[in-house]
Amino acid sequence: MIDPHRLRVFRAVVAEGSIGGAARSLGYTSSAVSQHIAALQRETGLTLVERDGRGVTPTAAGRIVAEESAAVFDQLARIDGIVHDLRHGRAGRLSVSYFASASTTWIPPIVATITGEFPSVRLDLRLVELADDAHPEPDIEVYVDGAATSDLADYDCEHLITEPYIAVVHADSPLARREEVPLEELSSRSWVDNDLARGPCRQRLLDACAAVGFSPDFTVQTQDYPTAIRFVAAGVGLTVVPELALVGLPDGVVGVRIVDPTPTRAIWVRRHGRVRESHAADRVLELLRTAVSAGLSNSAG
Repeated sequence: MIDPHRLRVFRAVVAEGSIGGAARSLGYTSSAVSQHIAALQRETGLTLVERDGRGVTPTAAGRIVAEESAAVFDQLARIDGIVHDLRHGRAGRLSVSYFASASTTWIPPIVATITGEFPSVRLDLRLVELADDAHPEPDIEVYVDGAATSDLADYDCEHLITEPYIAVVHADSPLARREEVPLEELSSRSWVDNDLARGPCRQRLLDACAAVGFSPDFTVQTQDYPTAIRFVAAGVGLTVVPELALVGLPDGVVGVRIVDPTPTRAIWVRRHGRVRESHAADRVLELLRTAVSAGLSNSAG
């Protein structure tokens, strides 16, 4: 195996045309340069330079070695750049998991920004609802409290927002003309279920209903918030969803605040320790906080 450092010294000698010139350009002594050239010739079994007056000139073999080694140093420079980018989180992979309603609001613009600012970073995106034991632990995950896809050990966890649940009713419903409705008043209504997974989001709602003495009468079952809301628009009961699911409500439905009590869910983000120094991961979290803050400002307005 040829020593790349000695090969670099040899290329400097060829470029400068003398041992002394190469020594000055490299910051070495002439004796050190001569020793590197002698060692390289022993490694290769070739005579690479010969005396030419007060300088040196490459032999035919030396010229070929010098020319062909250019690609080697181009590749080494590329690897140096990759290592630097990896060290600072500007290359490699970043896996991000999130739940469905976050994927329709926060995640798309974040992904667009990251792919533009970190083109060498490959984003592996995955819905929490589709995660299974075969998937590795994500680098970053946006999750509902109690619904992380794996143990929280080795993660830094940050609370993003606690959001209320909202009743979505048909625009012709008497409830549509009200600003708020007590949860108990919904007990006599027909409901559209929106979570066949029976996950923690649904359980928080059921717990709130149980606290005021009733269990919702689900006349239709669907698997997601948008489908449930379309049933409401068609005049089939009401549905109750987290506020994040209200983005892009179709015509014919209205969101009404629920009180006494207001069911809520807490949304968190966690980052694995392995990407603690990643600039791309830093940027994802920064954009996520900005998206949450923007949503809060819009709600307040």
